[in-house]
Amino acid sequence: MSEPLVYSLVAGLVTGMAAGYVGSLMILKRMALVGDVLSHVALPGIALGLLFNFNPFLGAFAFLFAAVVATWYLERSTRLPLDAVIGVLFVFALAIGILITPQADLLDALFGDVSNVALLDALLAVVISLGILFVGRRIYRRVILSLISEDLAIAKRVNVGRIDFLYLLLVALVVATGIKVVGMLLVGAVVILPAVSAKNVSRSLAGYAFLSAVLGMITAGGGIALAAALPWFVPGLVAVPPGPLVVVSGTAVFLGTVALRLRGSSGRPKPLRRTDSTEGNPRRPAA
Repeated sequence: MSEPLVYSLVAGLVTGMAAGYVGSLMILKRMALVGDVLSHVALPGIALGLLFNFNPFLGAFAFLFAAVVATWYLERSTRLPLDAVIGVLFVFALAIGILITPQADLLDALFGDVSNVALLDALLAVVISLGILFVGRRIYRRVILSLISEDLAIAKRVNVGRIDFLYLLLVALVVATGIKVVGMLLVGAVVILPAVSAKNVSRSLAGYAFLSAVLGMITAGGGIALAAALPWFVPGLVAVPPGPLVVVSGTAVFLGTVALRLRGSSGRPKPLRRTDSTEGNPRRPAA
């Protein structure tokens, strides 16, 4: 196994784990598509990194961080819906990004290029992903509490504004690291698919968060491994970009959990109808 492939797998596995974990919160907050929309805000930062020859991740995160601050401030000061605020930033950043991104590098920005991950990129992905998991675990229950009732969260001395900001910051970090794996257009999938797959089969909140992280690793690692293996099994096939195959892998996992859920629900006994003990007939509602 070549070193670039090892680095790609390491970066993909830890990024998928962090994305699945944060994605579990996004599904509960009904923000499944926010990560996908927010990813487009990173395009101008990626373009600047390509133009001025510095790490595109730094540019992507700088723009995502600015978008998080603007989103958090506008949402709390104007009371506009979160998706509306992000939508405004999305269209503006996407337009600017397309204008300044070099055409030769546009496909890599849109669909990712995890096959060229270096040691520094892999280490950066590990450090950032572990940081996301650490902070995410610390605020997870407080985010859930504020989701159930903001007044109850305040009564429990939860700083809702601070927790919302940290949550959005985690989303920005996940999107920035995920862009390298699956690209700007597909990064929403690596956040959404593991979480919705875990929700199909989870029975508790803790199990749901843990399984989302595990399925995130399976989704990312499976797609990267499949991209590396296909040229060996299909003669004449050129290199396949890992990004779309990560999405295919995640979709296969999702369909598998749907099948498990349907099988489990079909095996449950149907509820008994209440009957009249004297006549043995279904009880009719009283007139």
